[in-house]
Amino acid sequence: MSVEILGRLQPTCLVLPLYGYQVPAGFPSPAQDHLEKHLSIDQLLSIDAPHTYVVRVGGDSMIGAGIFEGDMLVVDRSLPAQQGDVVVAALNGEPVVKRLGKVGGNVALLSENPAYQPRVIQEGDDLEIWGVVSCSLRMHGQGLKLGR
Repeated sequence: MSVEILGRLQPTCLVLPLYGYQVPAGFPSPAQDHLEKHLSIDQLLSIDAPHTYVVRVGGDSMIGAGIFEGDMLVVDRSLPAQQGDVVVAALNGEPVVKRLGKVGGNVALLSENPAYQPRVIQEGDDLEIWGVVSCSLRMHGQGLKLGR
């Protein structure tokens, strides 16, 4: 799964209403009496600018993690990568999105699609973790088409 770096996120002052009501499909609009609080986009997406950037995903190796071709990922460079995290990394200079794990005691980059084998890091490989994925964004319908 490849990534296209779209850029760093900047702080915003945009605040959206958060309703304390789960909206079933077909419900036309949340009622005002269910308004719980206001939430900033920064809080919602865990944006810690300037340590946060966005990438666009290419490929299908992470579909089991709910990450699909064309999705945008919010990536936090300030978080230490732990085993089990979805990370953006460069393996031998090639940027990828994978789950950080181990195979037989060795560090590995794991796909979330059974069609792809784990990539066990070998002696001589150059692995650089660029950040931990904190959330994914998927456009529906006529959503924003960045760079397309």
